[in-house]
This record gives sequence, C-alpha cells and structure tokens, in this order.
Amino acid sequence: MTTEQQRPIGTPFTAASTADDVLAGLDLTGKHVIITGGAGGLGLEATRALSRAGASVTVAARDPERAAATLAGIHRVEISQLDLLDPASIGAFADRYLESGHPLHILINSAGNTFGKHTLDARGYEAGFAAFHLGHFQLTLALHAALQAAHGARIVNVSSGAHRTSDIRWDDLHFEQGYNGNLAYGQTKTAGVLFAVELDRRWAGDGIRAFSVHPGISVASNLAHMEQGTFSMQQLRAMGLIDDEGQPIIHPEHEKKTPQQAAATIVFGATSPLLDGIGGVYLKNSDVAPLDPTPWGPTPVGEKPVILSDAAPHALDPTSARRLWELSEDLLNN
Repeated sequence: MTTEQQRPIGTPFTAASTADDVLAGLDLTGKHVIITGGAGGLGLEATRALSRAGASVTVAARDPERAAATLAGIHRVEISQLDLLDPASIGAFADRYLESGHPLHILINSAGNTFGKHTLDARGYEAGFAAFHLGHFQLTLALHAALQAAHGARIVNVSSGAHRTSDIRWDDLHFEQGYNGNLAYGQTKTAGVLFAVELDRRWAGDGIRAFSVHPGISVASNLAHMEQGTFSMQQLRAMGLIDDEGQPIIHPEHEKKTPQQAAATIVFGATSPLLDGIGGVYLKNSDVAPLDPTPWGPTPVGEKPVILSDAAPHALDPTSARRLWELSEDLLNN
C-alpha cells in the first residue's frame, strides 16, 4: 500500500538543495528524457540540470519557436511540438518519439495551465484538468513501449501542496455547478498524485516507477505570473513572496525557493538511486514527504498563512487512483 511507503527516507538533501546538488556525481550520458513544459519555469531548470549531467532531453513545447529561443545554448536538447489540449497533437508527438527508436528513461510531466477563469477545451472538459491531467495521461500511455524499453524508467508528475485543497470532484469534474479557481487547481494537482499511485501499481512490473512531486514555491515563477497579470504586487506581498520594496523573499524552509532549488525535487524523483525500490509516493524537499491528515482550510483573518505541503491521504488512496484511471480512459474515449 502506498501510504506505508509515504514517510521520509532520510536523504542528505535539504529544502535549500539545488537540482545540481541532487545530480552531483550522477552521469546521465546515454539517458533519454522527455519534459513537458521544459522551456519555462521549473521545467527549464530541470532541462538545464539534466543536460549538464549528460542526458539527452526532448522538450515538448506548444510553441517550438519560442522554446528554441529560451533553450538556446543548452546542449543535447531537441524540441518537439505538443499541445496538451489537443489529442491529435499528443498522438503525433508520441508517434515521432517512438519512431526515433530511443528508449525513454525519464518522463517528466510538468506542463500545465492556470487559466484563472472557467475555461473549457474543445471537448467541453475543464481546461486545467484536461491539460495537466488528461493530456499527460494520454501522453504517458502512448509512450509505454519506450518507457518499458528503458529497463528502469521513471515518471515524475509535477504536482504541488495545492493538492490538499481539493479531492477529485467526482460529481462535478468540470465545474458545471460553479467555478472556483483554487479548487480547480487543487483538483489537477490531486490528479497528478493519484495518477502516479496507479501508474506505479500497474507498471512497476515493467520496470517503470512513478512519483509525484511538490517542488516548493518558485519565487521567480510567481513574479512571472505577476507580469502576466495573474497576481498583483499586493497579492504577492500577502503571500510573503516579496518584501515591501517588491524584492523576492527566498526562504527554502518555508517553501519559498529559487528556481534551482524548486527544481531539485523534480530531478531527485527522476534520477536518485536513493529511490530505487520505491514508487507511487509523493516527494518534497528531495525526500519522500510525510503523510499529514490535517484538513485544509482558509487561514483565519489576521493570522499569517501556513503552507501545508505534506501528503494528504485523499491523494494517495489506491481506490481513488484506480477510479481516476478508469474515468480518464472513459473521458479520452468519448
């Protein structure tokens, strides 16, 4: 049972460790990696670190030209077009990779969208769930043969502590009864954890292990959201991410990390030999996260927000994980 493994294993890393720290001493020459969203945010930092360690990285990008400009100068990187809201694009991406004949040693499902309003895809599915979960579900299944050929592959779903805010809304998956952006985001992150649980149960026998990850809050990524109009200076200050002068506050132990620190747990899940023999668990701070049943709730007025990012039991429930897998198959087939 996954919850039995959901406890820290005692790694030498800390909340302040960087992706390069985690990869120190590892030679990934000859390893093939796919990263969705690998040209921006934490995905970009993971791409840089894995490339420096010798891996060959295929970056799946919705806009290849824009990705090429961002990735210029990074060695052993190939860019391939992928739109996670378009099933045909996902199928074409997987076909191109399979035709290359390369085994796939690491798949990092990182890309996702925060739409901020009730947005539906062409099928009528809530767009955040469709992109982050259903798109990655279709992609991962389509790449099974390449993962199996690696004889020891890993899959990393980039989730977050936001999974604690919402279970899967089984009776209103697409928010037809009223939209709440925080719950929509939380649902997608719970889906990422549950997907890793069931992936590991089904595919561990093929030598494929799966993990979900809480990377921590990348201050730089949230400042980018401000530039895009998602967050205001006032909101970022209320979240404790910037000071009164608008400067980033870095405090890894309180989840406020540089991009290099925030990418550490992603590459830890993808590569660390300390995880050999383990799978289906949720990681944070480059270790297995503790299990914490504390219910999520809004911070009382006047109190400083407390960030809860340990593993919530609802996201590790094996029955829910199987149910989500079957539901995802049905949604893709409709």
